[in-house]
Amino acid sequence: AAGVEIVPDTKTLWDTADIVLKVRAPDLSKGEVDLLREGGNLISFIWPGQNPELLEKLAARKASVLAMDMVPRISRAQKLDALSSMANIAGYRAVIEAAHQFGRFFTGQITAAGKVPPAKVFIIGVGVAGLAAIGAASGLGAIVRASDTRPEVKDQVKSLGGEFVEVDYQEEGTGVGGYAKVMSEGYQKAQREMYAKQAKEVDIIITTALIPGKPAPRLITAEMVESMKPGSVIVDLAAEQGGNCELTVAGEIVVRHGVNIIGYTDLPSRLARQSSNLYSTNLLRMLEELCKTKDGIFDINMEDEVIRGATVIKEGSITWPPPPPRLSAAPAKPAVAVAAVTPKKEGFKLPPQVKTGLLLALAALAFYGVGVGAPAAFMEHLTVFVLACFVGYMVIWNVTPALHTPLMSVTNAISSIIAIGALIQISSPGTVLTGLAALAITLTSVNMFGGFWVTQRMLRMFRK
Repeated sequence: AAGVEIVPDTKTLWDTADIVLKVRAPDLSKGEVDLLREGGNLISFIWPGQNPELLEKLAARKASVLAMDMVPRISRAQKLDALSSMANIAGYRAVIEAAHQFGRFFTGQITAAGKVPPAKVFIIGVGVAGLAAIGAASGLGAIVRASDTRPEVKDQVKSLGGEFVEVDYQEEGTGVGGYAKVMSEGYQKAQREMYAKQAKEVDIIITTALIPGKPAPRLITAEMVESMKPGSVIVDLAAEQGGNCELTVAGEIVVRHGVNIIGYTDLPSRLARQSSNLYSTNLLRMLEELCKTKDGIFDINMEDEVIRGATVIKEGSITWPPPPPRLSAAPAKPAVAVAAVTPKKEGFKLPPQVKTGLLLALAALAFYGVGVGAPAAFMEHLTVFVLACFVGYMVIWNVTPALHTPLMSVTNAISSIIAIGALIQISSPGTVLTGLAALAITLTSVNMFGGFWVTQRMLRMFRK
């Protein structure tokens, strides 16, 4: 019904297809590279940094190859970003696998049979996978902690109900394209100390740390695993790239020192339908970029930043790694000669303490003057105003960060209380004044009812 032709065997498929779409990179041990016809086109995950031999063999076939794992992390390429799609699923599934192996509630409970403490989950790496894992673990009621070299993700962790654990060392960790970069030895030492402390306290560790084009960094040592409580779980999402845990075995679950270490490399495949839906959408968007004229012509435009970043081989020539992303920074203005300025002699300056004292004295005199000269009603209004400021401050800053957007919406609706002034004025004599009051009531009513309606729609998104 969809116009798809089913061929009898794999070889026929490779021989007749102009473009081959795959999930995993061609397997050298199975001779899949030899199945790709001379000058063919391949789109799949390639991992060129870890598979130089594969690149050489594909180049020998005069092929053009686009790696879905090399799509640049820019706004325009989000619809093609298969890594984020799969990482989102892997992070969620990692929590499910951990819960299956853990053998205890995630949420704490107090029952007649005794008290069950909540599970403590520590997530290393707050990328797409890490954020998905934080959301899933928090939703199950666990105490969630997370760590990342990039300080800007701290608010994201808090908004999902997690606690951000910082390394006691000052160093910027943001790399190119939103990834983390390789940190200094001093930072890594402080980081290992923090991981060792967390390993003794938590029940589950989920690691997601990857550095583009390089093996996964080793973050959890054998000594840390040994220090964990019996029955604890480690889920290593970087197992396919070497693993973040020293004892991880790719593709298997192993038990070391009483700790279950999950090294599955196919977590997205364990939610096959969801993964297929998302990955097929990413591939479709890639084909749309390659065939913009919709005439069936496969055009690898190396001037397009997205296509250039994803292309690792073009017509037999290896084009990986891509050039660094172009920055849209304004050119620096030429330096303007500045005439030498003769320093002026500084006059007498008051010490800071004296300045502060004078300002406080002036403020006290101003308040005293207002108190003496103002009517009693003014002081009542001023007292209410000060109390309103204090109460409003305390209420606003105690709202969960995730609810700040609905908070702004309902605040906008509440501001329509100015309609009371219009209601008072509508009975005033004069057509103009009555008309303006009626208009004010109409506009504030729209703002009021619309604001509350939008707020309720927002709040429904947070209900389960």
